[in-house]
Amino acid sequence: MATNSYTPQELMVAVASREIQDGDLVFVGMRLPMLAYAVARNAHAPGARGLFEVGLMRDQPAAAFLGTMGDPPNVAGALWATRMSNVMALMAQGSVDLGFIGGAEVDRFGNLNTSYVGDPAQPKVKLPGSGGGADIAILSRRWVTLMSHESRRLVEKVSFVTSPGYGDGTPHWRKRNGLLGGGPAAIITTMCVFRFPELGGEAFLASVHPGHTVDEVRSETGWDLKVADDLSETPTPTRSELAAIRQFDPEGFWTRSA
Repeated sequence: MATNSYTPQELMVAVASREIQDGDLVFVGMRLPMLAYAVARNAHAPGARGLFEVGLMRDQPAAAFLGTMGDPPNVAGALWATRMSNVMALMAQGSVDLGFIGGAEVDRFGNLNTSYVGDPAQPKVKLPGSGGGADIAILSRRWVTLMSHESRRLVEKVSFVTSPGYGDGTPHWRKRNGLLGGGPAAIITTMCVFRFPELGGEAFLASVHPGHTVDEVRSETGWDLKVADDLSETPTPTRSELAAIRQFDPEGFWTRSA
């Protein structure tokens, strides 16, 4: 059963959790993906394991709220507590099924920018850089981006490709450039879900969140939008999904509306 009382961030968490399949090894990442893993693990993906860049692997969600992936509740009861290099080595071996990556900018081919915005000589905004983002983008079998839907973020061409998606969108771009992973599977925003063709290429609008329209999405997207023939409305969070989200984020630290 669905409910109408949820925030845009709670919807994003629910949608992201559905990307996690049972048995997946998930490179979780910060913020909303931490909740998405917890929701999926307690619902439809009991065999999913969470991998955290700080050097942790879990086979169950942390027992208490996480403000960062390195908080004590995430360490307690971990399946494996090791070095960051060992965690990244699993990705290099091709063992990571799904990764979550955030970014300041994303373009129509799924390329992500977390380096700078504007002229590289005199950038308007300096960003924190790759972290593990480029590794996830290059090596995981598939990955998903979550971000606020704003035209300044969804751009025709990113200022810098920090984490490569499908490059210039031509067939087999990733393979030609030696990228081992499968590339982006979806972009989940506060308005909609974009997906990509099976063999990669340009993102298309797959579903629109309740309360939003295609025209609204188009007005806040920086490229000429492609729309799926079978465009749908994004399913709202179920009561059980919302209960799990609020269990793991009881004060709404990550999911309350701005």
